[in-house]
Amino acid sequence: MDKLIITGGARLDGEIRISGAKNAALPILAATLLADGPVTVGNLPHLHDITTMIELFGRMGIEPVIDEKLAVEIDPRTIKTLVAPYELVKTMRASILVLGPMVARFGKAEVALPGGCAIGSRPVDLHIRGLEAMGAKIEVEGGYIKAEAPEGGLRGAHFFFDTVSVTGTENIMMAAALAKGRSVLQNAAREPEVVDLANFINAMGGKVQGAGTDTITIDGVERLDSAHYRVMPDRIETGTYLVAAAVTGGRVKVKDTDPTILEAVLEKLKEAGADLTTGEDWIELDMHGKRPKAVNLRTAPYPAFPTDMQAQFISLNAIAEGTGAVIETIFENRFMHVYEMHRMGAQIQVEGNTAIVTGVPALKGAPVMATDLRASASLVLSALVAEGDTLIDRIYHIDRGYECIEEKLQMLGAKIRRVPG
Repeated sequence: MDKLIITGGARLDGEIRISGAKNAALPILAATLLADGPVTVGNLPHLHDITTMIELFGRMGIEPVIDEKLAVEIDPRTIKTLVAPYELVKTMRASILVLGPMVARFGKAEVALPGGCAIGSRPVDLHIRGLEAMGAKIEVEGGYIKAEAPEGGLRGAHFFFDTVSVTGTENIMMAAALAKGRSVLQNAAREPEVVDLANFINAMGGKVQGAGTDTITIDGVERLDSAHYRVMPDRIETGTYLVAAAVTGGRVKVKDTDPTILEAVLEKLKEAGADLTTGEDWIELDMHGKRPKAVNLRTAPYPAFPTDMQAQFISLNAIAEGTGAVIETIFENRFMHVYEMHRMGAQIQVEGNTAIVTGVPALKGAPVMATDLRASASLVLSALVAEGDTLIDRIYHIDRGYECIEEKLQMLGAKIRRVPG
């Protein structure tokens, strides 16, 4: 199992390109199943979850073709089996996203329950209830969701999400794209990745309106056609590299990104003392060698501060001037990185869903272990400013969400290398 060794103290300086957003790419890949011809999706990040989704298509009899620019062409007409097997689904919760498009396009689907997800836990429940509202018959047996469309296909429906769910919104929106009549989704997720999926469906000839608000209206169409589409940039990767510049007192320009999709994060970076300039597809952050100031923040659904940037800002507060409170309202148990950061000398107190972080002048290198994707990013950021060497174990978590993280950081001047475990 690979590890990262980071020698702290280098002030980051330079430019890097931001990859496509994994959380937009996965639903867009799933939505290719709706098409009545070959669809090409570009700007996909080279990440394990993307490879898993493409492998899932291969298992279903579709043969994805990858071109020299690493765009993927998928022709769903060649599908041979409508089963998404457990051994692939268990490695990636987003596999559930093939459920809606398969039922809408082919009339039936069997998708394994995502790894460790008991039915009745809300997220899966919302996907099932949404499809049932459109007339699908659904049974859960043997660890599989077995869904069948009614005779004549899915029907448009009004559906209210009692909890805001990004993948739930995406799944039902995809199903509604080919349903008969109009569907209205209320209390829908407003994330930019949901908007990207709606834009993709519309690029194939769909009729989706209101994405980016909490009410999405979809008028079902007879068929969706071939299309070429480029996935949006990754806003969390963008934010992570900007925080990396902020913690090291450096200057970083991120290119091929979109400043309009992470305004809450940019506001907090300004509050921390960063000098920010933006263009249409780039953001530059310069700390002019200064130490950041501590910030208070509270996570909430988009457009508020994203939960996926919470851990990175705990790293910023850990070496900042002053004390900052970080309140996590989306996920419980999302402070696992804090205990690893204590090993590096961070002063953090966790009380319920709040972490009180008192900045220290310097962290100390130590052996630490990544526990989940964003938590592991916070350990990398902390290691960049720690005195001496930090060894980060279980970095497969990092590889799930960050393409070529050590190469990108090396380009910015970080002393980081990957070593086999």
